[in-house]
Amino acid sequence: MSYYFTNDESLKSEVKKINVQINNLPFSFYTDNGVFSKKGLDFGTRTLLESLTNIKGDVLDIGCGYGPIGIYVAKTFKTSVDMVDINKRSLDLSLKNAKLNNAIVNIFESNLYENVNKKYDFIITNPPIRVGKKILYQLLFEAKKYLNKDGELWLVINKDQGAKSVLKDLSLEYKTSIVTKNKGFYIIRAIND
Repeated sequence: MSYYFTNDESLKSEVKKINVQINNLPFSFYTDNGVFSKKGLDFGTRTLLESLTNIKGDVLDIGCGYGPIGIYVAKTFKTSVDMVDINKRSLDLSLKNAKLNNAIVNIFESNLYENVNKKYDFIITNPPIRVGKKILYQLLFEAKKYLNKDGELWLVINKDQGAKSVLKDLSLEYKTSIVTKNKGFYIIRAIND
């Protein structure tokens, strides 16, 4: 099985265009095989985006996929957004989707924070749970090094995928809160205090 956090050159491309409304704003995205949630905006990402408020300064969308988080944030909050992913197909789609939605974003390849060289006010992610706990925790806890003081890590995680234990573990390093819960999805804010 091919995962969306790897590069599988042999995977047949079947680009499709989806149209979605997020907070009553219209967006269109190209999706493809080998990327997360290719059939449409997943409920967790939608819940995360609809929970965001007062996003300003520099933002990092880590594990950007085809780009809904970073593009939405750039368009809605008119702020500076970097978008990174390890999956080249995702990066290509993100570039096309930024143009399609007239979003000004900076997109580049990075395995977690490998090519990230600055600090952010916000890091926002729907993290790839299937990578396993070790890599997931690397993504979540290394965020501290890339957040400004009082910078915020926002993430979505399902109760069935360990939301309560992730929240408990994050609270050891961050000032954490649950922003909202919706159908088993937790939106977690972790402040780098």
